[in-house]
Amino acid sequence: MKSDSPVSDQTDHPGEPVAITAAGALPWRVNKDNLEVLLIHRPRYDDWSWPKGKLDAGETVPECAVREVEEEIGLTATLGVPLPPIHYHVSAGLKVVHYWAVEVNGSPLRPDGKEVDSVMWCAPEKAASLLSNPSDVDPLNHLVDAHHNKELATWPLVIVRHAKAKPRSSWSKAEGERPLAATGIRQAQAVKRLLQAWRPLRVLSSPWLRCVATIAPYAKAVDAKVKLADALTEHRHGRSPRKTAQVTESLFDKQRAVAVCTHRPALPTVLAQLAVHMNSQLRALLPSSDPYLTPGEIIVCQVAHGSKNKIVSVEQFKPFDD
Repeated sequence: MKSDSPVSDQTDHPGEPVAITAAGALPWRVNKDNLEVLLIHRPRYDDWSWPKGKLDAGETVPECAVREVEEEIGLTATLGVPLPPIHYHVSAGLKVVHYWAVEVNGSPLRPDGKEVDSVMWCAPEKAASLLSNPSDVDPLNHLVDAHHNKELATWPLVIVRHAKAKPRSSWSKAEGERPLAATGIRQAQAVKRLLQAWRPLRVLSSPWLRCVATIAPYAKAVDAKVKLADALTEHRHGRSPRKTAQVTESLFDKQRAVAVCTHRPALPTVLAQLAVHMNSQLRALLPSSDPYLTPGEIIVCQVAHGSKNKIVSVEQFKPFDD
């Protein structure tokens, strides 16, 4: 899934351009060993649905999903596994809504009262019978399947390519001190906003300036713990790709959300190590040719809890580029 490209429905409406893009989430919890999901009631439409809303100017699809969940039910969400998007026609044309699973761990919910006047926790079967838009059942079915397969409770592992740096040709000092270009400084701010959709509080970075400067605005915003790893630099990777792979493998040790910032030459080694932990269908989603990621672009892997490091989803996003 790439947030920078036009989305068209390849199922019921093949090739038709999307007129409206929206995003939201299916909040879920396990209550007394039973899976429950949260429906919202919108008085304007007198319907039951999931928290969602249209993309604002200057935001990515994941940012939209997090914002809408917070605005409608007062929940500061971190995105879990992606769920199938739904497509349907409105007066403006074809509308796509992208969904993610969002775990609710006892956090208080505060419906905004205007757009959402009530919420309801219920079993998936009841939710399916109450949903006003039949298309909304599709992401629900996927969520239930993920729960049954022990692939719903996850933590995110995020790979970031550093933002655009000043050209090598115009830099005569040490390579590790080459800074971000003006475009890269703006990209770093966009990366800060995008990463907050998953909110990893651990950050591992190459110590070279362009990586540190890419991740610093995000780390400062959320007070993340930053650790520097020489094995993630271009130089060390060139000498010992095996050590870069070992650092990548160590990301799984703590089973907690983490973001990693590195360089283009190191990306094939990093991605190959992640591929060990996923099935062939997910491996096919990984970029396989140079440059792998554009400056500031990210890959988000969701890792199932208690799964011996099994990656269950792969997504790819560019930060908003002005």
